[in-house]
Amino acid sequence: MCGICGFVDNNFLERQETLSNMMDKIIHRGPDSSGEYIDETACLGFRRLSIIDLVDGSQPLYNENKRYVLTFNGEIYNYKSIRAKLIEKGHQFTTHTDSEVLIHGYEEYGTNLLSYLRGMFTFVIWDNEEKVLFGARDFFGIKPFYYYKNDDIFVYGSEIKSILEYPKVPKILNENTLEQYLTFQYSPPNNTFFKGVKKLPPGHFFILKNNKLTITKYWEPVFNEKEGELADFVNQIDETMKGSIAAHKISDVEVGCFLSSGVDSSYVATCFNGDKTFTVGFDYDKYNEISYAQELSKKIGIENFSKVISKDEYWDALPKIQYFMDEPLADPSCVALYFVSKLASDHVKVVLSGEGADELFGGYNIYKEPVDNAAYHKLPLTLRLALAKLATSIPFSFKGKNFLIRGAKTIEERFIGNAFIFSEEERKELLAVETLARSPFEFVKPFYNKVANKDDTTKMQYLDMHMWLVGDILLKADKMSMAHSLELRVPFLDREVMNIATKIPLKYKVTKETTKYAMRLAAKKNMPEETAKKKKLGFPVPIRVWLREDKYANIVKNEFKSENSKLFFKEEPLLKLIDDHFSGRKDNSRKIWTVFTFLIWYKEYFN
Repeated sequence: MCGICGFVDNNFLERQETLSNMMDKIIHRGPDSSGEYIDETACLGFRRLSIIDLVDGSQPLYNENKRYVLTFNGEIYNYKSIRAKLIEKGHQFTTHTDSEVLIHGYEEYGTNLLSYLRGMFTFVIWDNEEKVLFGARDFFGIKPFYYYKNDDIFVYGSEIKSILEYPKVPKILNENTLEQYLTFQYSPPNNTFFKGVKKLPPGHFFILKNNKLTITKYWEPVFNEKEGELADFVNQIDETMKGSIAAHKISDVEVGCFLSSGVDSSYVATCFNGDKTFTVGFDYDKYNEISYAQELSKKIGIENFSKVISKDEYWDALPKIQYFMDEPLADPSCVALYFVSKLASDHVKVVLSGEGADELFGGYNIYKEPVDNAAYHKLPLTLRLALAKLATSIPFSFKGKNFLIRGAKTIEERFIGNAFIFSEEERKELLAVETLARSPFEFVKPFYNKVANKDDTTKMQYLDMHMWLVGDILLKADKMSMAHSLELRVPFLDREVMNIATKIPLKYKVTKETTKYAMRLAAKKNMPEETAKKKKLGFPVPIRVWLREDKYANIVKNEFKSENSKLFFKEEPLLKLIDDHFSGRKDNSRKIWTVFTFLIWYKEYFN
């Protein structure tokens, strides 16, 4: 695991100093060593966290005649089989790293190299004869890749803070992204909070030639459900997951595992044959999973390391965390992930984690909604529309009001992902600036169009894989682990696991009783039944509780009254959000946290 950065610019003199500054900004991603390549056109920088071939694995790496130059961030889990085939074809290797298969693979297969890979990655390869830059991002977007392009330059990096070190890149807030963030709680693809800085989408590669950038999609997740026996699917899931976990353990250093009380991380922990698990919690019974993790670790004979995060620790860490995030992310669990990564980094360099299981196997509770409400949706649409109109006209809340309103909408009209913070109308009322941001439903429409013939649950899975998984789950996993120079690997997000998950019919994904039905049965083969059945909690964080305490409510109020806040928001509706929450009239915790997080981030990057 490493960090990469660089630029292609023919008309820039301070090449060495600028590349060094860019590399220094991501030293946390690779504190073990650094490397660089500089010529009159391209500069490639690299920071290394040593995991495989600890002695000879430094980058950049070159092919035999040094025409091609590689810098790479990630892991290729099937590199040994690829390497063997390339050696048979006459390629000469100088290291035992997984990295080197990329450069020889590109020589041999061109861009089709990507179809051979199993792993997580972003990388660039510079052809110093043809002056062409080739780069790619992994299938799921596990590893980040940002870039800035104008008529004269191309600048890229594993983190935006590195790109901002380039003198020709302006640091200007993208207010369109701010408005979208207020709904999604993250910056949706493919723009960022900085004008001109973009994200390379997952499953895409690019070619830069003569300053023309071409981006191509090379992989698409396809849900193609098959009929079959439940037991067969369960066995296939278990066999494939164990194979993926074994592949993800390939390392020349010790590998640990994150462990919460949920089935995803528990499945990985019970099968990874390691020695250490890591857990964090808070000083509230409802928000503390440490006892579950300790009990499971004891049963499977693994040592568990845990930490209780205090309120002050949590709040004090917020500015630093938003700095490492690059962009504001209003998911409170990213702070818990920051602390569990810090805990793990004291003991190991690599951890396995359970991200991706929900998107692949149907794990979020909202995925049950189409099954739970199937009978209601059989009522005539005209009747459901009338009931929704009646419910909307009633000015106060009552049990079932939201059900009636949602029941008259299609999945495309009611679901934009796992987070829906401010509606389009609410965010317009809150903002003091006018933007050209699109409706959130327009934003997700292209994804729905690609799965128009699928059931509603599969549509939600597909959307979450392209939006929520990349924009929230994997973003915080990468940034919070790398903040502590810790490599985080995700065995669920594997091409072989995906091949099985996309074949599972709806009846084996969600039922009226549970989510991830088939996967839970596979997990139960390896762990106590009560763990396999446990309802999903994620990283529960007591934000709702803290925002009803004077100390923390006042911290937020001060930010809402700040000069920075007045640049973007109207003060009166902001203060009403916090007052209504503090008094108990409403639970506005997620809305408050979304605005507050942006303001904390803005201070880090613009003050």
